[in-house]
Amino acid sequence: MMNSGEIKIFAGSSGTAFARKMCKFMDVEVGHSEAFTFSDGNTFVRIGETVRAKDVYLVQSIGLRPNDEFVEILFWVDAFKRASASSVTVIMPYFSYAKGDKKDEPRVSIRARVCAESIELAGADRVVTMDLHSHQIQGFFKKPVDHLFALPVLCESIKQMNLSDLVVVSPDAGFAKQARKYADYLGASLALGDKTRKDHNERAEVMEIIGDVQGKTALIVDDFSISGGTLIELSKWLKQKGATKIIACLSHLVLTEAAVKKLDDSPIELIIGTDSVANPYLVQSPKIKLVSVASLFGEAISRIHKSESVSPLFEKVPDDVISFD
Repeated sequence: MMNSGEIKIFAGSSGTAFARKMCKFMDVEVGHSEAFTFSDGNTFVRIGETVRAKDVYLVQSIGLRPNDEFVEILFWVDAFKRASASSVTVIMPYFSYAKGDKKDEPRVSIRARVCAESIELAGADRVVTMDLHSHQIQGFFKKPVDHLFALPVLCESIKQMNLSDLVVVSPDAGFAKQARKYADYLGASLALGDKTRKDHNERAEVMEIIGDVQGKTALIVDDFSISGGTLIELSKWLKQKGATKIIACLSHLVLTEAAVKKLDDSPIELIIGTDSVANPYLVQSPKIKLVSVASLFGEAISRIHKSESVSPLFEKVPDDVISFD
């Protein structure tokens, strides 16, 4: 698809599997590199081949080990720049610190902004990511940010299920705009959960369901889940309101081991998510189905490298981009 003599794709410690899928789609090789942690906790990275005058793409999500993975990105970018790479693009399928997007109480850090500035100061020329918790986070970067969406890939996988009487359910008002896009894509109605969160214990309380779900297949959509608390409580409310079948669809599955077990015991029959986070706990659940977005990122990188528009991928993706894990 492209001249492999001009582009080099490397994987951080949390991006190895994702990078391999991307490279398979793009018909290029993953670059040689290594990263390991010393006994005192220090991270060490080393490039195993020349990158002089190359356009380098580093694949690394900030996911289950956010602090280590974030620091590793900084070291990788610095190493590539010191090795005279022509440009360095950070491919970050999931940006965990995107949740820290505002100063909504006294004496707290806007963590997403700090991370964005640090990545740029390390030398990154561009960032490619997917489904940020808040769109305005792109403004925290001064360098270009390509913000991809899992929606077309996820919706196409849902369409293959031929679900009847489908209603898309947003867990709260904050995700309602994006949930409306899911509903429009799938030709479904929309319902809304009235949710409140009182502190930082990752527990939210669903107060009511706004909309008709009686006798319908409810599709809960959200950007990510860690504890699964909102999904589980919302699914119980949906059952009480008469939903006949409940499915969850999320861009990022950052679920803990305990969360996976709780979801297995919940009224949710199926959880569809992407492979944006390397999460070993997901394979433990028969309810979880992964749709790969590695090809979506591969297509985006191909377009970026050829100076072509990425925006067509926001609405519709080529058939060969959709694949199941």
